[in-house]
Amino acid sequence: MSELTKWAYSLAESLLAEPLPRRWKHCLGVAERARSIALILGEDAELLEATAVLHDIGYAPDLATTGFHPLDGARYLRDVVNADERVVHLVAHHSCAWMEAEARGLRAELEGEFPRESAHLNEALCYCDMNTTPDGTPTNPVDRVNEIAGRYGPDSLIGTFIRRAEPEILASTSRVLERVAAAKRQPM
Repeated sequence: MSELTKWAYSLAESLLAEPLPRRWKHCLGVAERARSIALILGEDAELLEATAVLHDIGYAPDLATTGFHPLDGARYLRDVVNADERVVHLVAHHSCAWMEAEARGLRAELEGEFPRESAHLNEALCYCDMNTTPDGTPTNPVDRVNEIAGRYGPDSLIGTFIRRAEPEILASTSRVLERVAAAKRQPM
């Protein structure tokens, strides 16, 4: 495990394990999904795993200032712990965050402060997040979207956002699976 991933696990655990144990389990599961697709990530495999375990730290009670966890988490990573810039950008934009930011009136802030990383990495993180239940176990993106909409309610801001994001979530996860399948077909 690299220094970046060791640091990321330690930080995420310190912020989430006690106040939000279920969220911590989810983050561990998302990191496990990241390891499962490492073959398509090359040199960015450890970067994605570190980001995966950190992606939801913005839910931590001490960090939640706007109530929009991608922005709160990214600001903390940038301003407080001076994290790797690519990790910060991936956290800020994970799982179609721009759509939720737009619904909250925060899109200009999000995109003004944090440029997006490559589509390849954003899609990979979306895949990992949307294939992991709140308890950290594997799932599929259709069930995950349904679970999110059901948990928050279909008419809530989150319920509306996740349904709006669903086509992009499904397309992103499909592209990741296509890349994994292609990589597995390549001769060694």
